[in-house]
Amino acid sequence: MFAFPAARVITALALGALIATVAEGCPASAASTPRPRNDYANAAFDEPLFHGLHLFYTRHFKQAQAEFERALGVIEDNTLAISFLNAAAAQQPGALDVLANVEEDAVAGAPKNYVNHVRVAFTYLFQSVAGRDRTQDARDELNQAVQLHPSGQAAHVGLGIMRFNERSANRSKVELLQALKTDPNNVLAREYLGQLYQTDLRDPQRGLSYVIDVPNAVPPYADIEFHIGSLLYDLHQGAAAIPYVQRGLDLDVGHVGEAGQHGYTLLARIYIDQHKLDEAKKALNASIAANADTIYARALLAKIQNGDYDQKKEEKERS
Repeated sequence: MFAFPAARVITALALGALIATVAEGCPASAASTPRPRNDYANAAFDEPLFHGLHLFYTRHFKQAQAEFERALGVIEDNTLAISFLNAAAAQQPGALDVLANVEEDAVAGAPKNYVNHVRVAFTYLFQSVAGRDRTQDARDELNQAVQLHPSGQAAHVGLGIMRFNERSANRSKVELLQALKTDPNNVLAREYLGQLYQTDLRDPQRGLSYVIDVPNAVPPYADIEFHIGSLLYDLHQGAAAIPYVQRGLDLDVGHVGEAGQHGYTLLARIYIDQHKLDEAKKALNASIAANADTIYARALLAKIQNGDYDQKKEEKERS
């Protein structure tokens, strides 16, 4: 299936939309089943989200934050937009604290509003990453959100991320899968399931099945391209991985996310495995020039220059 990475294959995400389309032509009894939620089929939501992603990856963080707010004005509990709203704020001095204050006021004003609890919980999670431990506050808000709306996907995604960060793989998986029950196209849940199966559950093929079709839904999302490339590399499909990794680098021109920070060194590792050392050196020099993953890039470059990856040397050692 992955010998042709340029072709976007139909997998679980696309099949959901396909089934819904077929149902339109079926008798009323078959078509009466509710369509799976798909935020990314809403052009009014996609336009500000996609523009915000472009602004974020080009380091226009204030403008990006405004676009993510605009997207959330259309679909208020989309977890990808909520996360990027916070990520953009975290890149601006003081902006994350301002956001937290606004969201705390919203909770105080409408304590039974499920989305208010989710929004402030995600902000607390980002404050924790930034060095101010608000983990327990985030947990309290997410649990409150679940009590208000037990099937609400956003709170379960937040809890899944918390469990992921705590290295509680099975509990994280339960929360993320719960989110997919009501929102099968939830990009953030799929991304974290992909990482979970890659790193903790040691099943990259299963992880790939969750993320492979996400670029169809969110084409400007650089980091998902990197994750697909990383999963394919773990599956020893380096040639298939390269276009995804390169796409991530092309999108993350500001080297803000994982694609921009680690894409060059992943490319280098693929080229090293293919014994294309000149290409690997080019990728590593580009990484150093971009000030991205420089310690690892310099270490790999030193090994290449030392002859550690010389094919004849490897063959001699094996013999």
